[in-house]
Amino acid sequence: MRAPAFFARWRVRLGYPLAIIVLVLAHPTPQSILYGALVGSIGLLIRALAAGHLHKQAVLTVTGPYAYTRNPLYFGSAILTLGVAIATHSWIPALLLLGYFALFYSIVMRREEQELRVHHGSFFDDYARSVPLFVPRLTPAKLAGGEGAFSFAQYKKNREYRAAIGFLFLLLVLLAISHVRSTQLRLSAELAEATPGPSAQATPPPHTISLTMLISML
Repeated sequence: MRAPAFFARWRVRLGYPLAIIVLVLAHPTPQSILYGALVGSIGLLIRALAAGHLHKQAVLTVTGPYAYTRNPLYFGSAILTLGVAIATHSWIPALLLLGYFALFYSIVMRREEQELRVHHGSFFDDYARSVPLFVPRLTPAKLAGGEGAFSFAQYKKNREYRAAIGFLFLLLVLLAISHVRSTQLRLSAELAEATPGPSAQATPPPHTISLTMLISML
């Protein structure tokens, strides 16, 4: 199996164990979750606008966000990933998330570019010369067939609402983790005050997550 095909096949499968690692190492706070939610919402909005224009293999989509970047869905995902990284309030999960995105999606975008060139030929070449691969241009490119409006029906057909549901669920899990950590920190402090002396050294460290408590919160 060639490397691009491997990364395309395994980008989602490897995302699940990565999510577990990120959640275990996360140290979210209500403030970090709020900031992450605000940043992530921008990414969701970009993805939603792109999904409302995207017709996948039927035609080469060049309208809406696609007039600014050839990969608005992935650009929105990058901002969404940044939002999650901020919400975790921890450098290690943030680096894991951003590194995963940079590694996998840079390869996936190039692979999909090759497929689009095969399907659409010179039309895609003209499009690629006018619109950047990832980082958006400041003004929309003026291209043939570049007229089109956002379609909510197309948004639903592309099932983009699942990204919003997944992001909301992740924020709720981080909020539960934040509550568990703060509760355990408070209980540890109260226990230390109630039992001074050598016995206080047996108090569990405040950063330890109580799995039972987390499950009860969910």
